[in-house]
Amino acid sequence: MSIKKFALTFTEPFGAEENAVLTDDAVAFLSDLVERFTPKKDQLLEARVARQKEIDAGKLPDFLPETASVRESQWTIRGIPDDLLDRRVEITGPVERKMIINALNANVKVFMADFEDSLAPSWRKVIDGQINLRDATQKTISFTGEGGKSYRLSADPAVLICRVRGLHLPEKHVLWQGRAIPGALFDFALYFHHNYKTLLDHGTGPYFYLPKLQSYQEAAWWSEIFTLTEDRYHLPRGTIKATVLIETLPAAFQMDEILHAMRDHIVALNCGRWDYIFSYIKTLKNHPDRVLPDRQQVTMDKPFLNAYSRLLIKTCHKRGALAMGGMAAFIPSKDAEKNAVVLEKIRDDKLREATNGHDGTWVAHPGLADTAMSVFDQTLGARKNQLNVLRTEDAPITAKDLLAPCDGTRTEEGMRANIRVSLQYIEAWISGNGCVPIYSLMEDAATAEISRTSIWQWIHHKKTLSNGKVVTKELFDTFLKEEFEVVRRELGDARFNNGRFDEAAELMQRITTADELIDFLTLPGYEKLA
Repeated sequence: MSIKKFALTFTEPFGAEENAVLTDDAVAFLSDLVERFTPKKDQLLEARVARQKEIDAGKLPDFLPETASVRESQWTIRGIPDDLLDRRVEITGPVERKMIINALNANVKVFMADFEDSLAPSWRKVIDGQINLRDATQKTISFTGEGGKSYRLSADPAVLICRVRGLHLPEKHVLWQGRAIPGALFDFALYFHHNYKTLLDHGTGPYFYLPKLQSYQEAAWWSEIFTLTEDRYHLPRGTIKATVLIETLPAAFQMDEILHAMRDHIVALNCGRWDYIFSYIKTLKNHPDRVLPDRQQVTMDKPFLNAYSRLLIKTCHKRGALAMGGMAAFIPSKDAEKNAVVLEKIRDDKLREATNGHDGTWVAHPGLADTAMSVFDQTLGARKNQLNVLRTEDAPITAKDLLAPCDGTRTEEGMRANIRVSLQYIEAWISGNGCVPIYSLMEDAATAEISRTSIWQWIHHKKTLSNGKVVTKELFDTFLKEEFEVVRRELGDARFNNGRFDEAAELMQRITTADELIDFLTLPGYEKLA
């Protein structure tokens, strides 16, 4: 039985949790945002499609001539709150109760609570996530594990930032005019409404991470939402602060414009490296000279990624904004020798970021926080950030630099590894788990997207593996059948037979061999999620 509240229809029954989150005041706010901003969101997504058609037809991304004055003039953002000036290490993870406590207690400055890439957004999880974050902001959150172990917040937890869903993701359990509402508005409205007073009372604020923006017009959409919200709740301009992930190739050409469009509310840009690699593949999918090698070979020292990192730092610091580094997807190993290798890779990665001038970085696991922290402590010393690193000595970074082809090889081993990772991640996602340790890496939607779109692109352009095999749909189907059995042996019959691997394999086969690239695996995956 559906429930009508204001202009919205809820298709799930209301229990105690729903009644706690979906109060009349909160839903009134959400309903207003949905009515005001959904039509413009639809236009923005249509503009993405139009731009992509131009790129598919041969027009490469470039800096916008019509916004040259924004890039060339002198201006800065409004400012950065004190508790966001030092973000040398951040940890990310889904909005699950135990994860939130462990992340806020870790040796980090910021925890990004994630409704997006690391969360499979079932109705139960998004509602519980809002309750968990409410309890975290009130500092009452606790959790008792199966063995009776109790988890509580420390006296000095990290700063909390909420990442909402991207513009492409719907919330299918809430309808407006018969259509699913934007998941981004659902996440934003409920988190803000229930927590802004508590956050401000505690000396912090309503802070957000905004994912997968592709243009400054999308940034302006968010800035308008923030402005309306501040006015509605009688808050000073700039109370709401955002960090924008530069994790799409089109956005890399509009960093100045994004900062300018959000200058009242923005504090930082972030190098969302994994989604950026995925976007490079997706955006340039029709360009045979831009096909990437094995995922494992696409590291931040590759010219196109290094240029992106340096341009982000230079652009941010010129405008008074922080420049955040990317995610280390490694997770600690219980084997001391293997763990030493992991920690050395973390050190090298974070040292490159710190040396380039990033103000902070991301880790996916509390066990890596100390290593990342030690690198940035050594680089920063008594400073809170590296806003003084302006990189004025750099040669101008051009479109050619950002689009540079990536050298490396395509191997059968790499293709098979991509299949195993994608199969296991898709199975976990449609089963309700969006953040999964696989082969010593913390996989989320972004890393799985790289795995499956790489293969799609190899098939599309009939690329050859290093052993001479041409990548075709038939070769992929053969490998998928074989790796399906490998995963079965690795996991054991009990886990495998109780999972949804047949459905995951069918979905992977469909999206990897489709004639047109499916934009996001989470969209067809969402159809299978409760």
